[in-house]
Amino acid sequence: MSSVALLSGLSKVASEYDAIFCDVWGVIHNGREAFAEACVALKKFRETRGSVVLITNAPVPKDRVTRLFPKFGVPMDCFDDVIASGDATRNELKRVAPGPVYRIGLDEDFGTYAGLPLEFSDDPDVAKVVCCTSLREYPDGKPEPYRDELKRLAAKGLPMICANPDVVFRQGDKLIWSAGSLAKIYIEEGGQVISPGKPDEPIYRLAFERAAELAGREIAPGRVLAIGDGPATDVLGANRQGIDALFIGGGIHGHAMESGEGFLASATKILAADGVSAKWAMPELGW
Repeated sequence: MSSVALLSGLSKVASEYDAIFCDVWGVIHNGREAFAEACVALKKFRETRGSVVLITNAPVPKDRVTRLFPKFGVPMDCFDDVIASGDATRNELKRVAPGPVYRIGLDEDFGTYAGLPLEFSDDPDVAKVVCCTSLREYPDGKPEPYRDELKRLAAKGLPMICANPDVVFRQGDKLIWSAGSLAKIYIEEGGQVISPGKPDEPIYRLAFERAAELAGREIAPGRVLAIGDGPATDVLGANRQGIDALFIGGGIHGHAMESGEGFLASATKILAADGVSAKWAMPELGW
């Protein structure tokens, strides 16, 4: 596994890339407010180098992601487009239509299903597939109480589409359990999980297609930089796609990161724990 280098600013390496695939939560905002320097860095990359495609494991379509940006203070000119796990999930749901679908998640996540020719059932004997967008209790739900329910579903042989592979996400200074925590239990109980989001291929396929449209030509993986705070999602996905990764240490692992001279050692340890490698690391994204 190659060692990670400390990067002082995105401008130092921007000339090496034609596109950026950037995470959202933990990199450009924390679920409450924007990280201004990160937004400036992405805007400057767009002005001087190429396109910025935000790729997020949010379990909803991209319009549900961007509608929050004005509230958080994320400027709309720091990116070209957004690819959400919810969009990739809709593609998977089309393949299993009409279901029926056993739904796990918040009612407000129903936009993920809107307009699709699906039926729904809360009976494991009737359902053909499980779709998990989130825990039902927000923001204080915990995954372990779901184990018995998930065990019953797995025993029926129902595949689970996990619309948000993140195990946790950061909102303000709090970590909140996400759908990926339930997918992890589902696998432990012998269930099959289909993951349209990071680190798996479907969301990257959409991102590469959009980057090519924006550039008017194909973009090689070696000319793309992935930026994210999730070793098991952002960095692993980049490794699988042959994309250089910039790990942002101040996101979901911010509580475990040392500052100053100890930062790089902390980043190296966290990446190694997930068996992934990043080319660079920064505490926060900046130009």
